[in-house]
Amino acid sequence: MNRSSRVIKTLIRALSEKLGVRILKVRGRYAQDGLFTLHSDHFRADPAFRSAYRRGVQASHSVDPGFEWRVHVALWAARTGLRVEGDFVECGVNAGFVSSAIMKKLQWNTLGRRFYLIDTFTGPVLTQYSQKEVQNQRLIVARHALEAGAYVTDLDRIRTNFAEWQNAIIVQGAVPEILGRVEFGAVAFLHLDMNCALPERTAFEFFWDRLSAGAVVLLDDYAYYGHECQRDAIDGAARAKGAEVLSLPTGQGVIIK
Repeated sequence: MNRSSRVIKTLIRALSEKLGVRILKVRGRYAQDGLFTLHSDHFRADPAFRSAYRRGVQASHSVDPGFEWRVHVALWAARTGLRVEGDFVECGVNAGFVSSAIMKKLQWNTLGRRFYLIDTFTGPVLTQYSQKEVQNQRLIVARHALEAGAYVTDLDRIRTNFAEWQNAIIVQGAVPEILGRVEFGAVAFLHLDMNCALPERTAFEFFWDRLSAGAVVLLDDYAYYGHECQRDAIDGAARAKGAEVLSLPTGQGVIIK
């Protein structure tokens, strides 16, 4: 159990006792990545999941962010996308943790589909943050993350990571400008993780008509505190298309077209 998990469990137990509620000792309690639940986390013992998650950690050069349930959701969403025609797209790749886990789990080289991996690979575009996002400290967070080396800027490292998979197409550039320079066909799975409202909304609007019926859109930061501008931007864009986002306790959001 990591330190953050112990802290979360201690706080919940203390609050429960103050309220006169007793929490029984239950095996398999999950406390990671802002999510605490007494429900079964049985998927974590699945060998295929463990292998996929390890491949994500490998992409991250052995840095484990501790977000297994988030990856579990991503793997489900990607598998669901295989039911319909189209390629996969990820906007906001960074080290490639989630996309590497997906390709490992789906045995990507057997599918004959393309996976477009779109990122600046130089970190976020700081000029894209709105005034409200600046007021909400998002620009400061992005700058600190850049200074701390949280964003992978070594393109050779990215190419090496994805070299084992056919049709893994690395696209370097900023959204939305780069999108018009790539010829996309039908899309079955779209993952948005750019930590900024403007590129996420424009990517969503760009790809919507390219999404096959039944395609999955996965939003990484949809329900995270501090990311309200992204949530509001996507909600507005989704409503305009007659769609609605399913908010998840992992902080993610899901739309099925």
